[in-house]
Amino acid sequence: MKNLALLIVAVSFIKCSVKPEPLQYSKDNCSFCKMTLMDDKFGGELVTKKGKIFKFDDLKCMTIFMNSGEGKANEYVYSVTVNYAHVADEFDLIPTEGAFFLESPEVKSPMAGNVAAFQSKEDAEKFQKQWNATTLTWNELLNRFK
Repeated sequence: MKNLALLIVAVSFIKCSVKPEPLQYSKDNCSFCKMTLMDDKFGGELVTKKGKIFKFDDLKCMTIFMNSGEGKANEYVYSVTVNYAHVADEFDLIPTEGAFFLESPEVKSPMAGNVAAFQSKEDAEKFQKQWNATTLTWNELLNRFK
């Protein structure tokens, strides 16, 4: 009986864990613009402390949503984005805080946000030269699309 109680408690903790989930391209819709996520070089997720997940096809959609009344009404435990330099088919969401962002017309993101995110400074620097891109911090990006 005691083991059954422990099992029930353990399962309830596993079931209630709040964390990001993989973006499902060609299936998930953007929580802001409602378009289907299509390009695996772009996207993001916000996860509330209650476990509600908001998915986005472009950092522009994500930041506009965060600056909206609905976005500001939530408390997020995760704010993650796709690492542009990731290996295809890999679940590679990185925290927006500490990520390196590049903005350039050469970045062809789904909703014309023209911003790509990178986990490493080295990867960002390679693309910065190639695109003649402007670097942005997460806070600067939040203020860019209001």
